[in-house]
Amino acid sequence: MLDSAQVPIAQSALLVVDAQDSFKATPRWERRNNPDFERNVSALIAAYRAANLPVIFFLHTDSDEGFSTDSPFFKLMDFIKPRADEPILIKNTRNCFTSTPLLPYLLEKNVRRVAIAGIQMEQCCETTARIAADLGYAVDFVTEATMTFPIPNWDRPGEELGVTAIRERTEYALRRRFARLVTVAQLTEELKAAPCGAVA
Repeated sequence: MLDSAQVPIAQSALLVVDAQDSFKATPRWERRNNPDFERNVSALIAAYRAANLPVIFFLHTDSDEGFSTDSPFFKLMDFIKPRADEPILIKNTRNCFTSTPLLPYLLEKNVRRVAIAGIQMEQCCETTARIAADLGYAVDFVTEATMTFPIPNWDRPGEELGVTAIRERTEYALRRRFARLVTVAQLTEELKAAPCGAVA
């Protein structure tokens, strides 16, 4: 994989994955982790905008409750206010590349590095990180700007994997294989040092 140290932050874009109200349509919302999610994602969006670098939002659609395109829950969370030049891409795959025009958009913008935030940490966020790395992008995975929920074991009713274990497994799987694990503060400092408007 390309290491983030090999690609200037000025060639980066922020991917905000599925930060949508659809998750509030089910009881699992009450068991979310990361109460700082909204604050951390907002800070990343602000930092990328200040550096004049691309921010791309995604909405996921499938047959689950709240995820159909005609659901009143099928919208970005209220704390997110996309600008006119910030795309909102609708996807029906776990990763952000396969079912959207993300790849040509990144190529057009000369992006070679992506930062990933959003929901769910170990599903759409992690899958996007893996695909991005395999496509040749340097990847910054901002775990503290992701969110997840306990995962039930569908083969053993009553058994589940807790959010702490999910975060640990996700970070172990991604670290030095698919992504650099980075904090909001670290990425913000790098963005402050970036030459504004470096991405086309």
